Amino acid sequence: MGVMKRVSLVFKAKANKALDKMEDPRETLDYSYQRQLELLTKVRRGVADVATSRKRVELQMNQLQQQANKLEDQARKALGMGREDLARAALERKASAQGQLNDLQVQYAQLQAEEEKLTVASQRLQSKVDAFRTRKETIKATYTAAEAQTRINEAFSGISEEMGDVGMAIQRAEDKTAQMQARAGAIDELMASGALDDAVGGSRRDDIQSELDMMSASSDVERELSRLKGEITASAPKQLEGGANGNSQATTQSQAQDQSGPYAPPPPAQAQPAGIPVSDLPAAEPQDGEGS
Repeated sequence: MGVMKRVSLVFKAKANKALDKMEDPRETLDYSYQRQLELLTKVRRGVADVATSRKRVELQMNQLQQQANKLEDQARKALGMGREDLARAALERKASAQGQLNDLQVQYAQLQAEEEKLTVASQRLQSKVDAFRTRKETIKATYTAAEAQTRINEAFSGISEEMGDVGMAIQRAEDKTAQMQARAGAIDELMASGALDDAVGGSRRDDIQSELDMMSASSDVERELSRLKGEITASAPKQLEGGANGNSQATTQSQAQDQSGPYAPPPPAQAQPAGIPVSDLPAAEPQDGEGS
């Protein structure tokens, strides 16, 4: 029994909490107002029914009163004609009608009192319903304003469910943006260092092959340098023959300089390109003042 009571209590507590969460005071107030209107309608219908019964009794009373008056006239006429027996019969019927009339009068008074009572109750209930309606609208307006103010405050403070979702979405977007920026920066650094050159070309970078390529390039440079040195050495005798002719030309030029003016040193010899014979080189152009 103790376990069942605890289960029942827990169930009631959970149900009460769920109902309290689902309940809207505005809907409850509207429902209560609707019930009061239904009760007021029933009271008014009761007043109308009592008034209808009272009116029916009143019509019956009028009919009995007219019948009693008619019987009295008949009794008076019968006595005038000397018919006492007819007058007695008419008066007996009048007495019966009068008894019924008295009963209807009592019933009429009761219905009239009940009608007045229900009318007063209907008026009081109408006043309460009107007051409840005013109070209901005031409470609903206050509740709506408080609810709106609460939502605004929650939005400003950022603790509402909608603003919390928006904040989480913004945080996720910022995290993804920072991650993409970091990834882009890392790729830029790897590309600048050359670590991704082979990866971009579709092959893996081989450090040994790279060092062998550098050594091969250095050997090619040394081989080319030796070849140029050999060509320069082979072209040296031709340069010596050309030098003898140059000495005679220099003597002639020096004599010309003695006659014309101060001595001017000959132009420097141009470097001979490697691999080209001296005879194929163009003759040096005369300096300014040498031909004058």
